[in-house]
Amino acid sequence: MSDNIKKLTRNVRDKRIAGVCGGLARYLDVDPNVVRIIFLIALLVVGGGLFAYLIIWLIAPEDPNY
Repeated sequence: MSDNIKKLTRNVRDKRIAGVCGGLARYLDVDPNVVRIIFLIALLVVGGGLFAYLIIWLIAPEDPNY
């Protein structure tokens, strides 16, 4: 039963800075570049993208199995 539970983890293989976008993309089942573009737009337009990225970086653990 616990195999069906999704967990947000940072992707250690598909990372540019900390693996946040790669892990979030895997969790949402989308392309990591789409997540990176969304974070970039959020950073440039709203400014909240960096804050959200840092929070996820601090909270989400690295996934050693991926």
